[in-house]
Amino acid sequence: MTRILVLGGTTEASLLARALAEAGIEAVFSYAGRTAAPVAQPLPLRVGGFGGAEGLAAFLRDGGFTHVVDATHPFAAQISANAIAACAATDIPLIALQRPAWSPGPGDRWTRVADTEGAVASLPEAPARVFLATGKQGLLPFAAAPQHHYLLRLVDPPEAPLPLPSVCVVIARGPFDAAGDEALMHQHAITHIVAKNAGGAGAEAKLIAARALDLPVILIDRPALPARREVGSVAEVMHWLAHAGTERGV
Repeated sequence: MTRILVLGGTTEASLLARALAEAGIEAVFSYAGRTAAPVAQPLPLRVGGFGGAEGLAAFLRDGGFTHVVDATHPFAAQISANAIAACAATDIPLIALQRPAWSPGPGDRWTRVADTEGAVASLPEAPARVFLATGKQGLLPFAAAPQHHYLLRLVDPPEAPLPLPSVCVVIARGPFDAAGDEALMHQHAITHIVAKNAGGAGAEAKLIAARALDLPVILIDRPALPARREVGSVAEVMHWLAHAGTERGV
């Protein structure tokens, strides 16, 4: 019997959950629990961490899971690394559903950096108005550049004071469109954008708006992970489950 663990939290994960439910495939959808009101899913839900790779391996064994689909955010490096280790330890096939990374096009003014610290270092010395489109994780390094004003767009209101002396928070849930993001940047007189290279159409609006406004973008590259099997669509995951899900190769 097939029993799938979906590590979710992305639009692609929600699309996969719908496909699994419609196909009548037994699966459990796991949320990390960082969002107060996660999107409802047509599968049984589990919310919270596993206790590292060993905890995840125990969960897989105890739950009788036969396959794991990692459909987490491309920057959720820790859970992705734990999934690789746990599946190797339990000999359970793993596949990652990953949206393609963004690539610059004509008119884009991108600076690619390896990490958050590199993004901070790439901001100008003079005070700027920065759309910090990186979520609420990893804000602390930007406190080293307190001369800037930061605009944050978050799904949930922050539960604690933010480590930035000059900040404006907009509460909104995507997907967003380019016209709306262009208006947002006009409203807040944004001069620079900092974003993670998450990929996907749902979060690309800010980059399209930046191109239209001729604004510089500092784009943080995805974290490196050990080799694993990756696909870019729900259809490819469903094909793998039906035809190749017993192979553990990368």
